[in-house]
Amino acid sequence: MNKAKSGKTQEFVSLADEESVRQILVDTVLRLWETVNNLTRLRPSKRDRYRVTIFGSARAQPGSFVCEEVRYLTRELSAMGCNIVTGGGPGLMQAANEGASEVKIPEKDRSLGIRIELPFEQEVNPFVDQVFEHRTFFSRLHHFVLVSDAFVVVPGGIGTVLETCMIWQLLQVRQVQNTPLILIGKMWSELMEWAKIHMLRPELPLVNPEDLSIPRCMSTADEAITLIREHHARWLREQTPQDSDGSKRPAAGCDE
Repeated sequence: MNKAKSGKTQEFVSLADEESVRQILVDTVLRLWETVNNLTRLRPSKRDRYRVTIFGSARAQPGSFVCEEVRYLTRELSAMGCNIVTGGGPGLMQAANEGASEVKIPEKDRSLGIRIELPFEQEVNPFVDQVFEHRTFFSRLHHFVLVSDAFVVVPGGIGTVLETCMIWQLLQVRQVQNTPLILIGKMWSELMEWAKIHMLRPELPLVNPEDLSIPRCMSTADEAITLIREHHARWLREQTPQDSDGSKRPAAGCDE
């Protein structure tokens, strides 16, 4: 038998006692969440590759301008030495994984897909090297947060807006730090204008002005590449181990 916190021995609970059974289940689930939350505090001391997550629509058609722009973006990032992370589906996710696959390099698992199980969801796209499956959006979004060094948002629908706002909020409250959130395209600059108009009203300010500077709006893939190149260079310096004399030597798996 288990002992309560008070030191008293707990009696067995009959399944007929619905209220006591319900309380045991609630307490057990809450303790499980505490365990999960504690485990997610763990982080690797270093990663061999800088990872860029691309959020975007599953509905974009292959060959469209936006698909070609995303392919170009991830091709350049992969050549820079970055891993590409997407939701693993079609549309702009596939374009992103495809762009990464076009860079002929020996390393494996350079293009990742973090999937969600849905009854109507399409199969994983053929350009993903490594696939992770989730049953809930909550655990999937958290997975993106754990593995990503930068986020790039391209045109997308409700799911993309959800992903963007979650990363934005985590950066706002500093649960995620030093991680670029880059928005590419007119729809996102218009969203930021809407936020400035409605969230910074003098009579009812809903956010701090600096909160609206967290997402970086870009017009083209080249602008995003420039920003990520700068952040990637800083990341490489932080990942490079020092010799005993204080000089730095290249970290394994990192491109200089």
